[in-house]
Amino acid sequence: MQNKLNTALLVLLLSACSNPPAPLATAANSISNSEASATDSQIFVPAGTFHAEVEGPDTDSAGNLYAVNFGGPGDEHKGSIGKVTPDGKASLYLRLPTGSTGNGIQIDANGVMWIADYTGHQIWRYAGGTLTSFVFEPRMHQPNDLALTEAGVIFASDPDWKNRTGQLWRISADGKARLIDQTGTSNGVEVSPDQRWLYVNESAQRQVWAYPLNDQLEPGAKKLLIEFADFGLDGMRCDSQGNLYIARYGKGTVLKLNPQGVVLKEFTLSGKFPTNVALSPDEHWLYVTMQRDGSIEKIALR
Repeated sequence: MQNKLNTALLVLLLSACSNPPAPLATAANSISNSEASATDSQIFVPAGTFHAEVEGPDTDSAGNLYAVNFGGPGDEHKGSIGKVTPDGKASLYLRLPTGSTGNGIQIDANGVMWIADYTGHQIWRYAGGTLTSFVFEPRMHQPNDLALTEAGVIFASDPDWKNRTGQLWRISADGKARLIDQTGTSNGVEVSPDQRWLYVNESAQRQVWAYPLNDQLEPGAKKLLIEFADFGLDGMRCDSQGNLYIARYGKGTVLKLNPQGVVLKEFTLSGKFPTNVALSPDEHWLYVTMQRDGSIEKIALR
């Protein structure tokens, strides 16, 4: 979920991704228009299959892709979750209770689906055909994206778009939510594969922050990882090597950084408004949900 931001020059500042971040570099690392001119993606799910506010993609162990707000442009489709098979066949998978609207989805190693409900101020747990409220927290503005850990701790971003601020929550494995930071408009959130770093981006401020995690998955003092001069930031995910993929809302690209914070590639999409990304289980494909036309694009990574 993201607001439109003005166009200006992109500035990328180097730091670390999975490894401890170094002090923010003073030299800019930029990608020219010629390097990012060709479209790297293909249409996986055509426009209109999902609502214009399609979001929150994730895949299960069989390679099925899930995203919120399935069924077309009408608002009656908000609050639903769609399932897309690896060959692109889409269908309704789940409908949340009235008053609830999903945003971020994450599926854990046991196949349990976790859903951030931004209108219901809660986190849902869906397992074995049963939907239960795992966390209800009225102090949440609108839970947006989720990051799962191997120990069952969940981190949730929680933006306040109107005031350009946000919150960051830590949810323990027993469902207790604790506010751990006041932020800018917190959006994308992810944990590195070694479980040592928590990454949070702020859309309006165009910054990505890295929090060190101790053995109890408690975050330490954050450090600025990378900063941009234009366009928005939305969902982001790490692959098994710690490379971080960041949706650039309004620019129509996905940026890939390696664990040392070096820009490896900027993938160009057909649409301009990517909301979030998800990797296939074999990491061959990167799926990108596209706001406004309700489509999903995919990028071949290897």
